[in-house]
Amino acid sequence: MPALDGMRVLDMTQYEAGTSCTQALAWLGADVVKIEPPEYGDPGRGVGRSENKDYSAYFCAWNANKRSVALNLRSEEGRELLLKLAPKFDVFVENYGPGVIEKLNIGYEELKAVNPGLIYARIKGFGTTGPYAGYRCMDMVAQAAAGAFSITGEADGPPMMPGPTTGDSGTGVQTAMAILAAYVQKLRTGEGQEVEVSMQEAMTYYVRTRAFIGSAWGTQATPRNGNKGGLPPVDIYPCKPFGPNDYIYLMPVNQGHWDGLCAAMDRPDLLIDPRFETNPGRVENGAALYEEIRSWCSERTKTEAMEAIAAAGVPCAACLDTGELHHDKHLTARGFIHEMDLPVHGTVPMLGFAPRLSESHVDMTVPPRLGEHTDELLEQELGLDADEITRLRESGAIGDANRFV
Repeated sequence: MPALDGMRVLDMTQYEAGTSCTQALAWLGADVVKIEPPEYGDPGRGVGRSENKDYSAYFCAWNANKRSVALNLRSEEGRELLLKLAPKFDVFVENYGPGVIEKLNIGYEELKAVNPGLIYARIKGFGTTGPYAGYRCMDMVAQAAAGAFSITGEADGPPMMPGPTTGDSGTGVQTAMAILAAYVQKLRTGEGQEVEVSMQEAMTYYVRTRAFIGSAWGTQATPRNGNKGGLPPVDIYPCKPFGPNDYIYLMPVNQGHWDGLCAAMDRPDLLIDPRFETNPGRVENGAALYEEIRSWCSERTKTEAMEAIAAAGVPCAACLDTGELHHDKHLTARGFIHEMDLPVHGTVPMLGFAPRLSESHVDMTVPPRLGEHTDELLEQELGLDADEITRLRESGAIGDANRFV
């Protein structure tokens, strides 16, 4: 049985911070229903879409295992439909910009009035209080505001935008965790509650180590050090055939790792070289040490180098690019890559969900088309017949599921 079998979620999220939260809940077995504007849906549907209309790869990445209902919440009838659905669900999640939910008159107090046990989760860039509460926010804005830019990049260069979209998806996962805690409490007490997560605050969780180690309790800025870990030979090294991502990252941080690296390279002479015998010596002679390792790595592919060095017990990894990631033999062997037949895109590899529960399995299902389940849900949950659904569609309160088919 899925772990969250029985949990029901109204998902009024968009782009990534909210959708990553609700997808995590769906992958754990919750019934997640997206509430989307009929005219365009979740704006994430159009990110990089070209001719794909409502079904971009970006949207598919964050909306598997969900259903979609197209409701016009700017119409009174559309809003009333949402209020009628709310008592049938355990959780409501939204991540709209400041003031949007209030303008729609569907805030916590309004939904709590029809469902006192509702868990109402809100993701905001800077929260709903404080001097920045009214500021708009997106992933990299949250990362900049949380210090992530300041610790990314070369020591003699400017702050740099990080690659992963942790400001969004990292916030989403923390929100899902908070929702689960509130859900456990609700099972004990029967009471719902409001959950609020600030993207800026959530991002500080991911810079916590660097902030605590390098900032001396906030009295100075943690320095940037690029790819170097501050302790040679931690760094990236080029490998054959010297393409833009043909590198291996090595992280030997103790004497045992250093011994293993020398053994993997068949360079016992480095162990007795007075320049490299100790950590201080390796720091002082870091440039020379880098050249010794670079020379060895440059005669091998990144995969060959990784297999040899990892076998010697040294933490390391080939720097996989995002194309290679979808076909990595290890991820494939573990069943993490899912082949899915998607509308518009055809059969494609989809990245899976890291948590694995031994007694709870949930198959990955295809992300929904805009409003695909509108009629089904209104009929099953509210008992509306075909004539009433047609009338609501003609009045503009609900969308047409066949619009983009």
